[in-house]
Amino acid sequence: MLQHLDPFLVAGLLFFLSLIAGTVSERTRIPALILFLGIGMLAGVDGPGGLPFDDASLTNLIGTVALAFILFSGGFATRWQDIRPIVARGVLFSTAGVMITAAAMAVLISMIPGFSFADGFLLGAIVSSTDAAAVFSILRTQRLGLKGSLKPLLEFESGSNDPMAVFLTLAALRWIDAPGAPFGDMLLLFLVQMVVGGVIGVLMGRLACFLIQRLRVSNEALYPVWGISIVLATFGLAQNIRGNGYLAVYICGIVMSNGDFLYKYSLERFHDALAWLMQIAMFLVLGLLVNSGELINGSVVGIGLLVSALLMFVARPLSVFICSIRSDFSLRERLFISWTGLRGAVPIILATYPLTEGHPHARYFFNLIFFVVLTSVLLQGKTLAAAARLLKLDTWIRISPAYPLSFDRTPGSGGEETREVNLLPDSRVVGRTVSELNFPDGVTILLVHRGTRFLIPKGGTRLEAEDALLIFGERSALSDVERLLARRRDAEDAEDDGDDERRMV
Repeated sequence: MLQHLDPFLVAGLLFFLSLIAGTVSERTRIPALILFLGIGMLAGVDGPGGLPFDDASLTNLIGTVALAFILFSGGFATRWQDIRPIVARGVLFSTAGVMITAAAMAVLISMIPGFSFADGFLLGAIVSSTDAAAVFSILRTQRLGLKGSLKPLLEFESGSNDPMAVFLTLAALRWIDAPGAPFGDMLLLFLVQMVVGGVIGVLMGRLACFLIQRLRVSNEALYPVWGISIVLATFGLAQNIRGNGYLAVYICGIVMSNGDFLYKYSLERFHDALAWLMQIAMFLVLGLLVNSGELINGSVVGIGLLVSALLMFVARPLSVFICSIRSDFSLRERLFISWTGLRGAVPIILATYPLTEGHPHARYFFNLIFFVVLTSVLLQGKTLAAAARLLKLDTWIRISPAYPLSFDRTPGSGGEETREVNLLPDSRVVGRTVSELNFPDGVTILLVHRGTRFLIPKGGTRLEAEDALLIFGERSALSDVERLLARRRDAEDAEDDGDDERRMV
């Protein structure tokens, strides 16, 4: 049906349906990935849409570009102060953890009749990376947070383990084509890719901040073009000199997120929107590529369920428990980390590599990986919140309000910025009026978010527990105010911080 319509109309309809699917996902708590893929499958040749699509190379190209922008956006939204305490453990999870998962799956799959160790290693490498973005999307819709350092660890792992999975997949394909390839050569290639990719990411991130600050663009609307060029140049440069482009763009995003430059907030919002667009486009194309008739084949379903079980209950927990040796994580936390190993779009993208390389079982492997991803998202995704509650690792989170106004740094604006501060129930300023807060000069409360309302504060406005204050002022002064508002009402603070108390209230 759709093949007879104008391509632009088809694209518009698919994106519109994806927008509706995103809303349905929030209300029904069904992972958006499943709905996006479902729309692509329905639009495909086996669905009512009837669109013929079987171009693995184009799918691989779209997936590569989309993943580069998604990883950059993930890095750009990461704050160094949040991941700093867990960065060493996170690197271990995203490197050794991925290798352990791939190796364990290689051994387990090779025991299944009809699969060689090389095929097992290829499949294990493809499914070795996790998609924690889906985890937090699910938890956010249920207003659930995670205690301790679980959230930053899982965020960092998901953003940094994709490069390792890509490398292992390409190494497995090379090993299959040339079984006698020296292991030392592959190890050297891995080290070069990771080191070069990391260095390029840091250098390009710092260069981008410097150039954006020094080369003032008169038209604010052109700054997103800056962002696109940074991602493409970083990825391309790293790939051109034998580095890992995915790692480079992720680290570049982290460096830029902790930099200081004009229109940073606008650029972050643009890349967040672009990342969503890339995800939707990627999932739609992957859905078009899959053949539903082949997907529900008895062999695919049976082997897919077995591979999913081995991945979720053996390989992933094994890698987590090994990588968390001598860590502060409790048994309950290790069990939850093991269960949050959701597989997302990356394994499906990596499954197109055997298709483009002409692997004899590429089509079967693609359908198998597709089924494993669906199983993982449906089973683990739907039970994440229950697992967090069962293990007593859940905590209530406050969803940040969407304020009806925003501020961004512009030329000549100086060091002013806005920050949001949530008042704890035992904060010492709860119950006081705005006029009683002697903030430094130039610092003011713009809005108060209370429940579902936004209040314009006046001198007599009395602050209440769990109010969210949108504060504007100089960066240095905001840090002092933020620290003081976070002080709790207890005798020890009152004695130790008497000077602060007298200065502020």
